[in-house]
Amino acid sequence: MNVDRRLMRAVETLGYRVTAGDVAAAVGLPLQEAERGLLALAGEVGGTLQVAESGDIAYVLPPNFRSILQAKYWQLQLHALWQRVWGVLFYLIRISFGIFLVVSIVLIFLAIAIILIALATQGRNSDDSNGEGSSWGGGGVRWWVVPDFWFFFGDTSSRRRSSAFSSATRGRSRDDSEEMNFFEGVYSFLFGDGNPNADLEERRWQLIGQVIRQHQGAVIAEQIAPYLDLGDRPSDDESFMIPVLSHFNGRPEVTETGQIIYRFPDLQTTAGQRRRPQPSLPPILEEHLWRFSRAPAWQIMVAIGLGCVNLIGALMLWYLLGDGEIAQELGGLVAFVASIFWVLLGYGLGFLGIPLGRYYWLLWQNQRIRDRNARRYRYAAILANPSTEVQAKLRAAQAYAQERQVDEDNLAYRSDQDLLEQELAQSERIDRDWQRRLKSE
Repeated sequence: MNVDRRLMRAVETLGYRVTAGDVAAAVGLPLQEAERGLLALAGEVGGTLQVAESGDIAYVLPPNFRSILQAKYWQLQLHALWQRVWGVLFYLIRISFGIFLVVSIVLIFLAIAIILIALATQGRNSDDSNGEGSSWGGGGVRWWVVPDFWFFFGDTSSRRRSSAFSSATRGRSRDDSEEMNFFEGVYSFLFGDGNPNADLEERRWQLIGQVIRQHQGAVIAEQIAPYLDLGDRPSDDESFMIPVLSHFNGRPEVTETGQIIYRFPDLQTTAGQRRRPQPSLPPILEEHLWRFSRAPAWQIMVAIGLGCVNLIGALMLWYLLGDGEIAQELGGLVAFVASIFWVLLGYGLGFLGIPLGRYYWLLWQNQRIRDRNARRYRYAAILANPSTEVQAKLRAAQAYAQERQVDEDNLAYRSDQDLLEQELAQSERIDRDWQRRLKSE
């Protein structure tokens, strides 16, 4: 069974007793999808349907419905397991780019060191080359390269100095960057931290649903425009409301004075409490600007520095390898590095080229986002300072606003009781109504 997780989240947030309109308005789901999802969910977890005398339906679900679903369907258990496994795998993928950078630098400079030592010993006589040269060469390699390797992995004193530097610098960084280690910072420097507007459509329909709900199911086009992507259009063009009507099962209404009001009957029904406090909604659907990276500045500078060292080292190694004869003569590590040299060089170019290209792409994207937000603010300004015509439309919309409550006192049917129990409950409600009327008289 595939149940939209937004629907389940809305049921939990709204207290496990909801109407389709409650769910659609809360998370922006299409109304028909919310109805189908609630009906399927109630059937799977043993929920209750409560039908009011007006025909409106409330769905009552058990608080442990997630556990019931997971116990019945192995796909949900497998999905939950995969989410945990993928979290670990994605973390390993993220840190692999920084690890490969360090390994690339170590391999490149080890190969350079071996080649330089070999070239330096070519002028010695054959006895020196076969005897002391190899021992001296090995010592030279250890002395030159290993401390740099220990800076990242092994040397205690270097690690203390690095930790002290990191602590001092992190204290000046933003709070949201303190938990990012260096290797995560490398990934963030290369590829950023994801699309800040990945949930834009979900936020859009959620805000539109909440606007309609706050105005009790009757709105005008000017109240919806700040949450859509609209260009410059004539003031009487309201065709952009067609997708909204389709999404929430609404319909246009023409007033006696010829004004168009958009009414959403299903969003006028609720299983919650009347006159509940309304949340404060943003005036527009604001898109967030892209950030180049949320890694702290010191991590970005270190990544750039290591990228430059890696690229310069690769170019030096290219020069030393020449036509490849020296790699064949020396063999071993040098031959291995020579065999993957173009991979190392390509990684070095991409390590600096990808962030540079991404930087200019983000400048272009952010300018487009600013333009769209500015257009939405212009539509919001029309509503904030309404003309006489807009004020008349707002007053007309209020005449169509209403809220129907599905509560225990106006139920005509509930699926958790048999017919006899429902008839008794209905007769009790009738008696209570007569008693209230007699007292009022």
